Amino acid sequence: MSSELAIRVEALGKRYQLGEREPYRALRDVLMQPFHKRKSTETIWALKDVSFEIHHGEVIGIIGRNGAGKSTLLKILSRVTEPTEGQAEVYGRVGSLLEVGTGFHPELTGRENIYLNGAILGMRRAEIKRKFDEIVAFAETEQFLDTPVKHYSNGMRVRLAFAVAAHLEPEILLVDEVLAVGDAAFQKKCLGKMSEVASFGRTILFVSHNMATLLNFCGRGILLERGKVATEGQIQDVVRQYLAGLRSSASVDLRAHTQRQGRGRVRFNRVHFEDGRGKITEQGISGQPLVVALEYKSSTNQTLQNARVAVAFSDSMGQALFNCWTEQTLREPLMLPPSGTIRCVIPQLPLTQSEYFLSPFLEVNREIEDWIQGAVVLSVLDGDFFGTGKLYPEGWRGKGVLVPHQWIVE
Repeated sequence: MSSELAIRVEALGKRYQLGEREPYRALRDVLMQPFHKRKSTETIWALKDVSFEIHHGEVIGIIGRNGAGKSTLLKILSRVTEPTEGQAEVYGRVGSLLEVGTGFHPELTGRENIYLNGAILGMRRAEIKRKFDEIVAFAETEQFLDTPVKHYSNGMRVRLAFAVAAHLEPEILLVDEVLAVGDAAFQKKCLGKMSEVASFGRTILFVSHNMATLLNFCGRGILLERGKVATEGQIQDVVRQYLAGLRSSASVDLRAHTQRQGRGRVRFNRVHFEDGRGKITEQGISGQPLVVALEYKSSTNQTLQNARVAVAFSDSMGQALFNCWTEQTLREPLMLPPSGTIRCVIPQLPLTQSEYFLSPFLEVNREIEDWIQGAVVLSVLDGDFFGTGKLYPEGWRGKGVLVPHQWIVE
């Protein structure tokens, strides 16, 4: 059975002691030991009782919030760190792309680091030499090849590290979410190269927070929550459960918000977001339905005649992107009960992955009652807005809105 398996993980656990340093001890550590404070006895389990199997040729997405244990898992599989308990069996040569600069010596040149990384991956010098030109061309670092890596930008290091890891024919490729450092063109090239690697029957474990990339690239997924496997299965089901875990019944409480304009006889109390199925969510997905639910309350029991409600969307720099107005979509003047919830339904969220600010506005009989600028933060995840299976270019995220359109060639 081991010949069919690429990775077998059984009851894997990794415990860290808070405040603990690496086991390397210098002379000054020995001399200063009597003066050191007693080490903290508090520990944390980055991984606990993790078990799963991955077969050769599978492309697996590792999903989870920050701190769920994703990077720790890849470090153990890469033999960068040892587990505290359990075991991880890896059947095949591993190429890994973890933190920026991992495996690079800053004082060595790009050329020297290619050979160093190849040696770390277990490659012979002749094998590295045969792939050398292809690696350099892919990384687009030819003019800096004899420059020490310490002078490289993070993007240049990522390009070179990925080129080495992907071109030296590893049987198992482990990729952490460091591709976000690169530009859009290079990300596209990396995903193309990983697809090529996968087409040759090699195994890929890919950590990413970009759900659209995972859905388009991976066949199966593993969801980690607080260091444990919450679920594993088809990538669509795993992503759905991950997004469901982001939902919360908590809403943004606006009652204590002081930076607001208007007479104040009617005020917004809370705001929350819902997905297309009416479930409360903390995040929107590009191209998917989003509902902005505005809870309000009047100081009187009278019906609010000739009301206008709006939500303005702006980017992180305060640049206005678009407004949603009741007056634009309703044929008759809006009448609201003294208190309740009014929902703005956006069938296809036209925003790319970033954070945005929402400003709720309410007017009655042409007099502003409540207007809170930038009061609510909305996090948006990338999605397949155009239905083509392609992502919006990385460098353009947060730069504007997405508009449905077509191209006609005559």
